[in-house]
Amino acid sequence: MAPVVELADVSVVRNGNRLLSGVSWTVEEDERWVVIGPNGAGKTTLLQVLSTHVHPSEGLVGVLGEVVGTVDVFELRPRIGLTSAALADRIPRDERVSDVVVSASYAVLGRWRERYDDLDHDRSHRLLGELGVRHLRDRTFGTLSEGERKRVQIARALMTDPELLLLDEPAAGLDLGGREDLVSTLSVLAMDEAAPTTVLVSHHVEEIPPGFTHVLLLRRGEVVAAGPVEFTLTETVLAQTFGMPLRLDHVDGRYSARRRLAAHRR
Repeated sequence: MAPVVELADVSVVRNGNRLLSGVSWTVEEDERWVVIGPNGAGKTTLLQVLSTHVHPSEGLVGVLGEVVGTVDVFELRPRIGLTSAALADRIPRDERVSDVVVSASYAVLGRWRERYDDLDHDRSHRLLGELGVRHLRDRTFGTLSEGERKRVQIARALMTDPELLLLDEPAAGLDLGGREDLVSTLSVLAMDEAAPTTVLVSHHVEEIPPGFTHVLLLRRGEVVAAGPVEFTLTETVLAQTFGMPLRLDHVDGRYSARRRLAAHRR
């Protein structure tokens, strides 16, 4: 079976700035990846490439068995679920939550004249239930907390039963409780064998949900390391990625990191 994602020496250059440089990367069907790196590392650009919203300046991009540039992206995109801050900003604030989710069936934001059958509505309500926000289905999107909006966006991304799920910093802007609730939800999703192949972008190792199998670390648009998380995510690699000495801890299936302070001399 072909990989879900296969990048070969991919670079993205915009206005003379090299956002990605020579990225080669493969994602298989049963894998859950987290992409870690500092601001400006190219993480969001990488997801835009995977979602076919940005085409590479150099290299080849394979997604779901298709080569980007040789296929109609409007046929490919419905097979990809995406959450991002840019997408969230386009959701009408007066849209009912149930409509935010079900309208993904037509890849539109904001109900108009589309018609949905009972199966569509049933799936929307079931996904909202799985994400713990079914009770919000009649609320408007603008009245939700940030954490509730994140869950609704994930439900929307899953509406079309995608083969690839892309989550761009889903915990950004959440308080501690909201982050922990979301990490728990994503962990349950990651451990579900029926869930799609998932790529999650984050700045923070604390946001890696248990059940995610692989990690890709980026710095200045280049791959620092990639592979199974338990072998690849080390203090040395993390320090190289963020450009400072770091202490990495792993307790109860969760990671945490902080700057390693120099020992005081007596």
